[in-house]
Amino acid sequence: MNRLDDTEVLIVGGGPAGLMAAETILKTGYRVSLVDAMASVGRKFLLAGRGGLNLTHAEPDALFRSRYGPRSQTIASLLDRFDAQAMRAWAHDLGEPTFIGSSQRVFPVSMKAAPLLRAWLARLRGLGLRIHVRHRLVDWEADGVFRLAAARDQPLIRVRPVACVLALGGASWPQLGSDGRWVALLRGRGIPVTDLRPANCGFDRQGGWSLFLRERFAGQPVKPVALRVETPYGAVFSQQGEFVLTDTGIEGSLVYAASALIRDTLEAQGSARVWLDLLPGQSQERIADKLARARGSRSLSNHLRAALSLSPLKIALLHECLSRDQLQSPEVLASALKALPLTMSAARPVAEAISTAGGVPFEALDDSLMLRTSPGVFCAGEMLDWEAPTGGYLLTACMASGRVAGLGVVHWLKRLNHPEYEHLPRLA
Repeated sequence: MNRLDDTEVLIVGGGPAGLMAAETILKTGYRVSLVDAMASVGRKFLLAGRGGLNLTHAEPDALFRSRYGPRSQTIASLLDRFDAQAMRAWAHDLGEPTFIGSSQRVFPVSMKAAPLLRAWLARLRGLGLRIHVRHRLVDWEADGVFRLAAARDQPLIRVRPVACVLALGGASWPQLGSDGRWVALLRGRGIPVTDLRPANCGFDRQGGWSLFLRERFAGQPVKPVALRVETPYGAVFSQQGEFVLTDTGIEGSLVYAASALIRDTLEAQGSARVWLDLLPGQSQERIADKLARARGSRSLSNHLRAALSLSPLKIALLHECLSRDQLQSPEVLASALKALPLTMSAARPVAEAISTAGGVPFEALDDSLMLRTSPGVFCAGEMLDWEAPTGGYLLTACMASGRVAGLGVVHWLKRLNHPEYEHLPRLA
């Protein structure tokens, strides 16, 4: 007999949301099996921690909850069950105390994801979690049977749990398991799914870069710099930081922070313009005054370096975006240094993005994240229709959704065992 046969609760997806749902349910004594299509669980979690695992953010709670854009109110209700402080306490309980970095981001003292994941899995296995890797969900039948493919050319495994949590991720980094195949499956069941789109992503510049710029500067950071975006519907983004020049455009933390606005503008009008302040902290008047001083026999590039300490990369960007006549005018040049326009023509593909927007809309779910049309089936994590900037907001909300879905499963199972609720439909 396959060990999945006596499963009370099936969790599909071994990322943070699925694992948190498992932990929540296991603590109440129900039998839980977790399946994942990959050879191990938590792969994207490990990748996120490759340069230092950013668990959450230490800014004031009201500001933290505002980071989720149009879904802020909905995500806030999830954070009521598991917020930034709960995240830090959870990590500490697993033997990984945290600290607050200079940017108010929160990291484990070890800075690594692997020790935390190992401790978490040890706890979950101690609670009785059964993990089945290389098990991919391929079908969900009308009678509540989930079909899983475990090996090529082998019969599909049929599982009929009492409750199920779907935590299938988005479509970013498909090599780690989140490939978005589930969209067609859910739509086939009549469940609405908003198209998956890139979030926290890079963008292609209209017309691309010159060969000189690509060969000399692609992959290098532009800093310090401020980025401004104005959308057709009135939203404005303005922030200082840094980004990276790519072969086709721009990416990096500052771009990711504005990516939702840039992407939505692209979708609305086919292109999106951003403005770069290459000299944040200096006024346009002061810059113009410095540029107007006689440069003698110096070239323009040498004059810019001497007068403004401008880096070769920023000088190259000016040459890329301005005409020869514009470069010779101190007034025009000063204006461009404070607001250099770049037109974006496309977002990079969703597979390259850090995260995904789109997914199962919250309107299709009740407050416990149970599908309204499929009693006993819950959704959690990045497969829900929300997005957030980097900085620990994504991970915290994924964990919070797993906690809420897990609590919803527990409540559902208790209802089914109560005579008052015997009339309710069951999956098995």
